[in-house]
Amino acid sequence: MSARILNGNLLRDQILSEVKSEVAALSAAGLRPGLAAVLVGGDPASQIYVRNKTKACDQVGIFSETITPSASTSTDEMLHLVADLNRRDDIDGILVQLPLPSQVDAARVLLAVSPKKDVDGFHPVSLGSLVTKRPGLVACTPAGLIEILKRSSIPIAGRHAVVIGRSDIVGKPVALLLLHENATVTICHSRTADLPAIARQADILVAAIGRPAFVTREFIKPGATVLDVGINRLTDASEVRRIFAGLPEKLTQFQSKGTLLVGDVHPKDMVELAGAYTPVPGGVGPLTIAMLMSNTVKAARLRRGR
Repeated sequence: MSARILNGNLLRDQILSEVKSEVAALSAAGLRPGLAAVLVGGDPASQIYVRNKTKACDQVGIFSETITPSASTSTDEMLHLVADLNRRDDIDGILVQLPLPSQVDAARVLLAVSPKKDVDGFHPVSLGSLVTKRPGLVACTPAGLIEILKRSSIPIAGRHAVVIGRSDIVGKPVALLLLHENATVTICHSRTADLPAIARQADILVAAIGRPAFVTREFIKPGATVLDVGINRLTDASEVRRIFAGLPEKLTQFQSKGTLLVGDVHPKDMVELAGAYTPVPGGVGPLTIAMLMSNTVKAARLRRGR
């Protein structure tokens, strides 16, 4: 029996369609959700991310505004900008695109964003609300992972979930969300003893460690659901040949483009052993922007007590 592919593009379209209906209803009542994106400098990847987020806003009817301070901006200037956005009633979500220039204290800037407008879900208040199961905004990628499981009718309650990675952005929040859904959760990291043996116990395996094809067949329980959060860009031909041996279409793609995306899970091992899995690309990634749109609408509702 072949592994089931959990198609993030299809799930993204479902969520965006639902958000569009919500935005239309809110707008009809005189409340159009608004998102401000702050993009500092000319980082090409950041420009693409912000452009995609603006496009999604247009698609669902959310008001969006992109603010582009110069690359020489200071921490104080950024703090003043965030304070202005915090005060604006037409802005429900504030997105500070990372990375920021080296002279800017990114931690101070992110902390200055009002928790009520923290659509990234990075603020300590947002994380605290998640820990205590209070209403609040949840980081987009972890929220998207739960949506993938639920919308794919994959049971969570009573299952053993293993999360590889302990970042504040993915690892810790997704572990808490899984716990809230009554999974038994183990968090692993670079210092975990006999990591493959622990991962192999997982009914649901989340890989968010940021190392290309790090999770191999020794980590995967046959039939497990594997959620691959990693997005690693390969440019080394020998590494591509090692990871994608036996997949000629991928090697041809690399020869054509000179680059190739791979997740944190070895693609061939995942396909051969998993019961269901998220591909890279086209798995977890599309859900992140969809959940940002959902968070913006949620922020608009929470701010106004709706």
